[in-house]
Amino acid sequence: MGEVVTALSVGVMFGLTAGIAPGPLMTLVVAQTLQHGVREGLLVAAAPLLTDAPIILVSLFMLRTLAHSERALAAIGAIGGVYILYLAYQTWRARPPDGGGAGVPPGSLRKGVVVNALSPHPYVFWGTVGAPFLLRTVVGHPAAPWLFIAVFYLLLVGAKIVVALMVARYRGLLTGTPYPYLMRGLAVTLTAFAVFLFRDALRLLDAP
Repeated sequence: MGEVVTALSVGVMFGLTAGIAPGPLMTLVVAQTLQHGVREGLLVAAAPLLTDAPIILVSLFMLRTLAHSERALAAIGAIGGVYILYLAYQTWRARPPDGGGAGVPPGSLRKGVVVNALSPHPYVFWGTVGAPFLLRTVVGHPAAPWLFIAVFYLLLVGAKIVVALMVARYRGLLTGTPYPYLMRGLAVTLTAFAVFLFRDALRLLDAP
């Protein structure tokens, strides 16, 4: 049961962080919504559902080939920790997204897929953090990885859908004062998770 709770908690943290953090996909969600209406923003928000499945499968396959190498797994965990610290830094410094680039023409789903597929973030996240977490949780409970993926994408896509809806109805809301405080709270949580990754990497190096 502990693995299930952990999977849900981590899925919420990363899904919410990825969902509301500024970036190319978020910028496109805002721009398409401002220029062409909420439907176009929703199409952009759905792009990760089409692009990320192959990334997850490839990451899992590569990690399974390294499953018996403690040093390789420790290195992957350390890289994941560095990446999470980078995300925490970016999240702490985040400013509310704006509508720059709102002149982008329709074709929102295609544009969202291209933007997300060319972004390094999904590859780095699943290769160094997401896939190792899935392999660890499946040992404790077979349903835990599926719950993590479901919650992660529910919040990742759902947060962007909410942003599109808010932009369409309340165009000035994204520049409100709560946004930086929310992002800084998430940054602190990400930093704590990075510390856990470094701890696990050190334990693997000390393993006989």
